[in-house]
Order: sequence, then C-alpha cells, then structure tokens
Amino acid sequence: QVQLVESGGGLVQAGGSLRLSCAASERIFSRNAMAWFRQAPGKDREFVARISRSGTYANYADSVEGRFTISRDSATYTVYLQMNSLKPEDTAVYYCAATLRVYNRNAYRREDEYDAWGQGTQVTVTS
Repeated sequence: QVQLVESGGGLVQAGGSLRLSCAASERIFSRNAMAWFRQAPGKDREFVARISRSGTYANYADSVEGRFTISRDSATYTVYLQMNSLKPEDTAVYYCAATLRVYNRNAYRREDEYDAWGQGTQVTVTS
C-alpha cells in the first residue's frame, strides 16, 4: 500500500526553481513529522529538510538552507519542497519520508528515524 507519492521533479537550468509535492494518506499526514531526503548517483541518501507535525518547526541541511523551503498543507495532506536557486549539485532523486518519532536534534537527519518512504522523483539541474 503506497502511502507517500512524490511528484514535481524534472529538468531545470541552474538558477531555476522547482516545487516538489508529496501526497500522503490522511493517517500518515496527521500523525507524522515529514521530511525530504535526496540521493545523487553514486552517493548515499542524505537529509534535505524536515517539518514538524504542526508545521511550526523546520530544519534544513546546510547545503540547502536559504534556498529550499519545506511546508505542509493540512487541507490536502500534502508536503511541499520549494527549491529555488537550483545548482547542478542538487541533481538527485528526491524522497519524501514520514516519522512518528519526536524531534531529536541528534537523530532527525538519519534515514532510520523515518518509517515510511515514497518512491522518489528525479530532479536534474543543468549548468
């Protein structure tokens, strides 16, 4: 049963913008903090951004701070990742993830903190 579905990826030139969406089931969305990870070719999957269940708090990887914004819409059970000023090094498959775990500043960037994952959406940034 697929509970997280990403969309919005594509091909964009450096300096451009994309907005990724993650459609969640009501059960997942209402109970979980949500996050985005990404995996570039030949590299490990890495943390990008996290948003609390309430939407009040957000955390970002240093590499995207100030360029990316994570948000959530409780009316549509959707989490967004607005990506601006994109760089070629942002090229990756982007994954949506959900966790029931409370915020832990030492752990929230780890993959094993998250219980549900989407199938990913490809983002390619050309120079």
